[in-house]
Parts: sequence; C-alpha cells; structure tokens
Amino acid sequence: MTYPDTQLFIDDEWSDAAEGRWIDVHNPATGQVIGRVAHASKQDLDRAAESVRRGFEVWRDYTPAQRAAIMHKATALVRERADEIAGLMTREQGKPLVEAKGEILAAADIIDWFADEGLRVYGRTVPHRANPAVQQLVVKDPVGPVAAFTPWNFPINQVVRKLGACLATGCSMIVKAPEETPASPAALVRAFQDAGLPAGVLALVYGDPAEISEYLIAHPVIRKITFTGSTAVGKQLAGLAGQHMKRVSMELGGHAPVIVCEDADVELAVKTMSKAKFRNAGQVCISPTRFLVHESVRADFAKALADAATAVKVGDGLADGTEMGPLANTRRVEAMERLYADAVERGATALAGGERVGDAGNFWAPTILDEVPSEARVFNEEPFGPVAAIRGFTELDEAVAEANRLSYGLAGYAFTRSLANADVLTRRVEVGMLWINTPAMPSAELPFGGVKDSGYGSEGGHEAMEAYLNTRAVTIAH
Repeated sequence: MTYPDTQLFIDDEWSDAAEGRWIDVHNPATGQVIGRVAHASKQDLDRAAESVRRGFEVWRDYTPAQRAAIMHKATALVRERADEIAGLMTREQGKPLVEAKGEILAAADIIDWFADEGLRVYGRTVPHRANPAVQQLVVKDPVGPVAAFTPWNFPINQVVRKLGACLATGCSMIVKAPEETPASPAALVRAFQDAGLPAGVLALVYGDPAEISEYLIAHPVIRKITFTGSTAVGKQLAGLAGQHMKRVSMELGGHAPVIVCEDADVELAVKTMSKAKFRNAGQVCISPTRFLVHESVRADFAKALADAATAVKVGDGLADGTEMGPLANTRRVEAMERLYADAVERGATALAGGERVGDAGNFWAPTILDEVPSEARVFNEEPFGPVAAIRGFTELDEAVAEANRLSYGLAGYAFTRSLANADVLTRRVEVGMLWINTPAMPSAELPFGGVKDSGYGSEGGHEAMEAYLNTRAVTIAH
C-alpha cells in the first residue's frame, strides 16, 4: 500500500495549495519521509471560508432526517474502508493497526449517534403570562460556519467528535487537521464527499497552525471555534476568540490521577491501567499518568505494573503482534528523556524502561517510576507518553488533595471496593470524567470534556449539540 500526497479539500474539490507549498510527512517508526501534505496560504483559507459560508446556507435548510441520511451513508463508507484508512493512520501516526482500525470504527459509531441525535433537537412553546393568543417560542438553530483545530494523536476520532455535532445541527466546518497525520483525516472527508455531502459544507486545510488559527478565528465568516490540544495553546486561541466574540469549545491537556485505595482489587487495577497507560504509546489526553497508591499495596502494585510494562511488545505498528508503536515525533522522545532524567535525579526509582528502543524511529520503552516526589516534572507536566509515575499515600484525603493539586481537570481513575470511598471520590475529585473500577469508556452519548485548565464545553452527549446551536426567543402577537 502506497502513502499518498494529501491535498486541500475546498468547495467539494481536492487541490494543491495556491502557492504550491508542501510539508513532508514522516513515518515515526522509521523516521523516513513517506509523503507530503499541501500547505495552505491565506488565499486558500479565504477560499475555504467562502465555501463554508455558501455551504452553510444550503445545509442549514436540510431537514435533520436528510442530514442524518448523508451522515449514515458516510459512516457506511468509513466502515468499508476501515482497513485501508487504518494502514494510512499507522504509517503516519505509529499506533498499531488494531488500534488504528478501532479508532476508525469507533469514529463511525460517533457520527451515527450524532446523526440520530440531530433528530431530537427541539425547541419549545412557552405560555404567555397575560394573553393566551400570543405565541412564545424558543427556537434552536445552527450557529453557523465553524473552524475546528484537531491534534495528531487521534487523527480521525478528534475530527468526528467535532464534525458529528456540527453536521447534525446544520453547521458547516473548516477542519484544520494535523500536518503530521494528514492522510487519514483526508480519507474521512472523502467518505463524506462520496456520500453526497453538499459542496462547501466541509473543508479541510493544512499548513502553519499558528497562522491558520489566527486567520480563521478572526475571519468574519467563522462563528464558532473548537480546539483540541495543549492548555497553553488553548488559552491563546480562547483569548483570540474572545476578542471577536466567537463561541468556543476547548478540550485541553490532562494529567489524569489514578487513586488506588487500600481495599482496591490490585490485580484489576494493574490489568486495567497497564492497557490504558500504553495505549497509543501514552499519547492520549485521558491517559492515566499520576498513580497515587495506598502505601499498604504500593509495592505490590508497582511491581505488577512494572512487570506488565516490561511485557509490552514494542515495534512498528504494521508488524504482527505489536502492542505499542513509536511515539509520533521526535519531540515526544526528547520530552520522555527530560522527564525521566529529572525524576531519577530527584530520587525516583526506575522499575521498568527509561530508554529509547532501537536505532531508528521514535521508540521509547514503557516506563514505570516509583517513589516519585511531587515536585518532579513528571508529576506536574503532562507527559503524553508511555511513562507512569507512582507515589504513595496513607489517607484518602491526602490522595484527593494531590489529585486536585494541579490545574488540570480532564480525566481521573480510582479503584476501591468501598461505596463510601467511591462517594467521596465522586464528589471531590475535580475532573470532567471519572472512572471507578473500570477502564475509560467514553461513548458518544456521554459528555466528554474537562474542568479547570483542561477546558470547557463537551464533545459528547446532547451537551455537545448545544455548542453548535443558537437558542432564540420569538414572540408572535396576532
């Protein structure tokens, strides 16, 4: 299978950038250039903005059932092409084929759910206080053209979490997808094109992230911004959007705590968290990272987690049996080296990993650090890689305080057999999503988002639809 050069998608056509510029795409397993992606200029962005303006005028007048029919047709094509798209994703992002295909099929399910949920966007009638002949309506209609900025760790999933709600509510969208992983989101967009999505409803661009975000957020056509990425960049974009009174949804960084209580099922905790930790080489916004383990079980937990890490088969995502692929870029490997060195220097004990794997590509061994001091960088900065940091606690209040110490508040995990402990954790751990005695299971029908510096707004559940809708009051007197 060959890896294609990826063009821009504007006004229902695939084209090179106006200035003829390209960006190289690398395979993270080999470091080799495998293709190119078109680099959009402001001329291309203006063309994309004008196309989604016209597309919105058409799409908003489709009935919810008509929109749903096209969205369902697109997901059928995505499922048919899942193997092909998974191959592209693994080549450009690195994750094992089984994870890539799983992401694609889950994305199709998300789009299907939003397509159906679009049928349930209702307004209401409110009785007038004095005159029953006066009709008072609450009307919900689409906010308008949207600019979406998506990351490389889940090249398709992060697009559909925005695109599903956007299309279901009647909005149009420009997607600024990641330059490092361009071909798989392009394949997703092609499925919508082949399903008959009207021209201009969807555009896809690549280029300089800072230039594109600054230009599109300020563009008068764009009415809403949705971003997934780091907290630092998210704050910059939210500030820029605020200057132009643009509605914003932000799904930002996380540093998920894992609280393992004295009465926890340690075997379950290790089995569940080891799979979650090394999924996508730890490059997951809801990846478990800060392990807070009761001192009575800490040694057993740490050893078992280290054994699980050592057993992970690291290799090219295209190879049979690979359980963890490379990191997506050299920046992540360099970050792992810095975090590991800092933790060890501050007194942490390395139980597994802590080094590069092989001479080519961006491979890093699954790493377990025990007795990590709270001031270590790995306990304060989102690692976004296959590193788990462990420290002990003796009282649950202590663990909760540590879990809440950072400004992050995206996801969290806990293990306990006590309903009383579960109640305390539910009420007091400051995260947007908390999983107790279970792996993370985000689904389309549940809210997906964080609190504090991890952002605001939801990319799941009916709450996600509201971000793409205007709520208006209309009064009619006869």
